[in-house]
Amino acid sequence: MAFLDFGPKDRPVDIVFSHANGFNARTYRTILAPLADRLRILAIDLRGHGASTLPADPVHREGWNEFRDDLLAFLAAVAEGPVTLAGHSMGGTSSLLAAAAEPQRAKALVLFDPVIFSPDMLAGRSQDNPDIAESPLVQGALRRRARFPSKAAAMDAYLGRGAFRTWRPEQLADYVEAGFREADGEVVLACTPEWEASNFKMHNYDPWAAFRASRCPIRILKAAEGSTARLEGHEAELLASGRVTIEVEPGTTHFLPMERPERARELLAATA
Repeated sequence: MAFLDFGPKDRPVDIVFSHANGFNARTYRTILAPLADRLRILAIDLRGHGASTLPADPVHREGWNEFRDDLLAFLAAVAEGPVTLAGHSMGGTSSLLAAAAEPQRAKALVLFDPVIFSPDMLAGRSQDNPDIAESPLVQGALRRRARFPSKAAAMDAYLGRGAFRTWRPEQLADYVEAGFREADGEVVLACTPEWEASNFKMHNYDPWAAFRASRCPIRILKAAEGSTARLEGHEAELLASGRVTIEVEPGTTHFLPMERPERARELLAATA
């Protein structure tokens, strides 16, 4: 697994941050680096993303629990005690699953619009479900252009468009820098369209069991529009635990860490 290390190298790890599907650790550099004067933050490239070289077979796989297990192995290697686990979207969900599997590893959780579905929605989400395979997210990932003449050409194609329309240019530049690798005189996506699509297909995990099995404080920051944190009908149960806080960030989409970096830093610093 590849990772970026922000903060004093002689300081114990404060936060381990996991990215969203299709992204990479460097995408969040401008959000996390300003905290390096007081915290040590490790931002990882999940399996199949960025510079990590773990096997990423989109057909024969176990789903998001692979990210959970990779994260736990990473924590065992780099952290002597519990740390704050944080993440955006898929990275937030992976952090929750890790905290549930080994509660002693997590001091707290900070989840930026994690992917949380209700039990009835989860029931039919598998790679073999034809309705899931035809979903806009899956088909959009499969249609994603995987090769460009250069990183500059990728920047030109993305800037101000699609999912990147609310991003700042420096954030997009970081995503492109770590999201492509050199190949035959061109650049190709480090996270293949097939791998990204398989992550949209496979949700064979139970977030509600994970919430119950975890033991640490959990802070959830939801997007105001198009949130993937489908907590409706479960807020009372979560809040009754006394460990969970849920906030909605006004005027944001699923990409709220990029849209409100100051708010993301505030939440991370306060929790860590």
